[in-house]
Amino acid sequence: MKHSRSRRIFCNRTLNLRSIEAIGYDMDYTLVHYNVEAFERHAYEHIKKRLLQYGWPVAHLKFDPRAMIRGLFIDSRLGNIVKANRFGFVKVADHGTRRMDYEEQRRVYQRTIIDLADKRFSLLNTFFTLSEGCLYAQLVDLFDRGKLPGAGSYADIHERVRSHTDAAYLEGELKPAILADPEEFIVSDPEAPLALLDQIHSGKKLMLITNSDWNYTDFILTYAFEPHLPDGMKWRELFSPIIVSSDKPSFFSGSNKLYEIVDEKASLLKPAIRGLRQGGIFQGGNSKHVETFLGLSGDQILYVGDHIVGDVQITKDILRWRTALIVRELEEELSALDAFATKRRRLSGLIEAKEAAESELSRLRLQLQRRKDGYGPRAGDLRDAGSRMSRLRARAGSLDRAIEPLTREMNALHNRRWGLLMRAGNDKSYLARMVEQYADIYMSRVSNMAHQTPFVYLRSTFVTMPHDE
Repeated sequence: MKHSRSRRIFCNRTLNLRSIEAIGYDMDYTLVHYNVEAFERHAYEHIKKRLLQYGWPVAHLKFDPRAMIRGLFIDSRLGNIVKANRFGFVKVADHGTRRMDYEEQRRVYQRTIIDLADKRFSLLNTFFTLSEGCLYAQLVDLFDRGKLPGAGSYADIHERVRSHTDAAYLEGELKPAILADPEEFIVSDPEAPLALLDQIHSGKKLMLITNSDWNYTDFILTYAFEPHLPDGMKWRELFSPIIVSSDKPSFFSGSNKLYEIVDEKASLLKPAIRGLRQGGIFQGGNSKHVETFLGLSGDQILYVGDHIVGDVQITKDILRWRTALIVRELEEELSALDAFATKRRRLSGLIEAKEAAESELSRLRLQLQRRKDGYGPRAGDLRDAGSRMSRLRARAGSLDRAIEPLTREMNALHNRRWGLLMRAGNDKSYLARMVEQYADIYMSRVSNMAHQTPFVYLRSTFVTMPHDE
């Protein structure tokens, strides 16, 4: 089946799907994708209302859906938003909503390595955090002008925004809006159920492990899946077990108690003393219950989610399950890269020409240095070295002027402020490193699996180092 590059499955670590016996799925932004702007705008307005209770003048603030991308860090000590490369070096930084120039950024971060273990840094790693990052940056601007009464520090501001973001989702205060108007919030994908049916009929066991509660999960998957399933089939027939309110990531690392839902309408629970059972609907629990029920462990199980830390990193680190990450932005990013391909080739040619001019200039400088100081092998004719160097400097300057706008345009692909999700300048981004390290495979959506087969052998690409070129 022919399909576009954006609908491929990308492989970091060779994975034979024939050897996978069970596949677990997250729901929100994995099986079901949301209209990010509509969802996050609603969350943003909700958090604003909470902050008004502090007497903060936030009523005029507006959500900017392009202000943030995933993979950025909030530096709660300094009130900054930063993008780091794979080594943790800051490449771009804002203080509040103001872009820091190169010298300011260098002064602030030249001795700083971004480290997730440092509580100073908070990774914006899901779509749910975009409204958080946007509002935090705007609040920093207000704080700097002395307009946030009771706020003692940038860290205090972040703590308040984060606590109300968590409350917005955990207390379910945003979900009524989605339940009332699912068409506004849910992005339909008719091929997602097909991908799951392919896997079931190939003999794989599918399970649902979501942090959403039962009533919400049932409504969302009924709306998103059942119109695209065979006549009369219910979404719950796709999964066993079904685990809701799972409290990930502690589900994968803890020993949370397991309950069975015995009355779906009233969400009545009973302790699941005997563990999971076929056809049951459960709440809470932990990964040990899953492995015991399936009779499987480790690399026999694949888990698919959108959260690089809560879905992918922890299952890889602790359980050694195989992992798949959903990165919806890939479709937009790859389209932007494809559209830029001709300019990118021109940019590469200009950079090669500049490197050649700089190399020749450096060679002449060294020869003149050796002659002046009387050491090293005797150089050839250097009588016109000065004029040759002047021409080379002019050539390099001319190439710089041609390179600069193309580089600026490339760095603004996907997002004009922050660029590509997986790039930080000429290097991979910190998020890209995490994807490489923890996600065996990654793709833009679950339905990309319908463009492959459940029997595919996914091979990682040959990875080069600089000396391989």
